[in-house]
Amino acid sequence: MSTDVLSLAALVSSLTLPDLTDPASGPHALQLLLGEGLTALSERWGIEPTVERALPLVTVADNYDHLGYPPCGVARDARYTRYVNDGILLRTQTSAMIPPLLRRLARCPVSDHLLACPGLVYRRDSIDRLHTGEPHQVDLWRIRRGAPLGHEDLIEMIETLVSSMLPGRPWRVTGATHPYTEQGLQIDVRKGDSWVEVGECGLASPALLERCGLPVPPVSGLAMGLGLDRMLMLRKGLDDIRLLRAAEPRVQAQLQDLTPWRPVSLMPPVRRDLSLACEPATGVEELGDQVRASLGEDAALIEAVEVISETEGERIPPAGRARIGMREGQKNVLLRVTLRALDRTLTDEECNALRNRIYAALHRGTVVPLATSR
Repeated sequence: MSTDVLSLAALVSSLTLPDLTDPASGPHALQLLLGEGLTALSERWGIEPTVERALPLVTVADNYDHLGYPPCGVARDARYTRYVNDGILLRTQTSAMIPPLLRRLARCPVSDHLLACPGLVYRRDSIDRLHTGEPHQVDLWRIRRGAPLGHEDLIEMIETLVSSMLPGRPWRVTGATHPYTEQGLQIDVRKGDSWVEVGECGLASPALLERCGLPVPPVSGLAMGLGLDRMLMLRKGLDDIRLLRAAEPRVQAQLQDLTPWRPVSLMPPVRRDLSLACEPATGVEELGDQVRASLGEDAALIEAVEVISETEGERIPPAGRARIGMREGQKNVLLRVTLRALDRTLTDEECNALRNRIYAALHRGTVVPLATSR
């Protein structure tokens, strides 16, 4: 497993990004949405939730090992995970907060607990209107001593949350596999003619409970993780995930409640196509992360990054390879970058400058063709 680590600048940028689920970052509709779900579960089960917040820096053990991920699992690869060093990373899932919580429960009498762990998670991911490298999630776990929790309890949990957080939305479950659950399920809700995944869940793995010091039996649990950004977009009718952090006053004013979204006029998109020389293993997730890193605060101007085509270097004519300085063994990636500010029209000069910064960061050839104003 490669453990390429974050630069200091990238780490600081990640750690200073506000967590919109936390009231300390100011009011936001994400907090209202989460509150509705917690209230519904609390009233259904008669349990007051324990809300846990923790620093996003976690051990590899809590993010992967204690949750049952195999030592050579693909999820651990630096293509998807932001490592700080060999033992510490920026959590890729709010489930990383669960093992420490379970160990804490093991030191006191366990009766019936509802654990809620909301916050930011950090991934190397593609860039489009539905994806970001720092989404908001929440893990919701019920841990009980006594009668074992089972499939019917899990379905009750799903129904309670979907009906409260996305009222009126049809939902379904399909089978899914997670290292820290049994009888795992994926939760989808309907959007028009399609289904959208909003979370995954299952019965808490007995092996995980035992690793954390909880006796099985009599202790059992339910485990669920929800994508809060996507759920809020569905609740309000948003079509661009960047709107959740937009500074534009007309947008911010609508993110203080859960009423339906009233569209505001958006600026026109600008597209730039980049012909890159890349190493063979480079994927769209890694390219998306490199785009974010190259632009820093200006990354909010990126609406989407799309791989149009990939071609092995040997299939590129010599003149084409020479034009971008392609080295032996590399591939050519045609990357389309869509730029759109949410509050103003970008100038041609600005777009070319952004394109050049991206090209310089992603291109692995010996020649860097720069764009100039037309």
